[in-house]
Amino acid sequence: MDDHTGFRRMARRLLVAAGFDVVGEAADGAEGIRRAEALHPSIVVLDVLLPDLDGFAVAARLAGLPDPPAVVLISARSRADLGDRLDTAPVRGFLPKDRLTARTLAELLGPP
Repeated sequence: MDDHTGFRRMARRLLVAAGFDVVGEAADGAEGIRRAEALHPSIVVLDVLLPDLDGFAVAARLAGLPDPPAVVLISARSRADLGDRLDTAPVRGFLPKDRLTARTLAELLGPP
């Protein structure tokens, strides 16, 4: 989930090329929650700053799903800029957008 079409397009290409199945995209939190409920992804890459809900609120909603996905927060901001919220968020981890690669995502997620 990311509000920037170009970033979503780039992330999709990168992940598909590495063998990930990308089942959906969303430009805002509400759409992302609806799509996650309908598509049941195993992983959600989620921008912290969305136009309607922040990524922390979306992650909390996704954590409440019957079979919640592993959520990885991403941001153009640094981890330090996001403060302690990352430590208590129901997410698998955080990656700065400029470090999002299939390899860093797989390292963060660990074995399935």
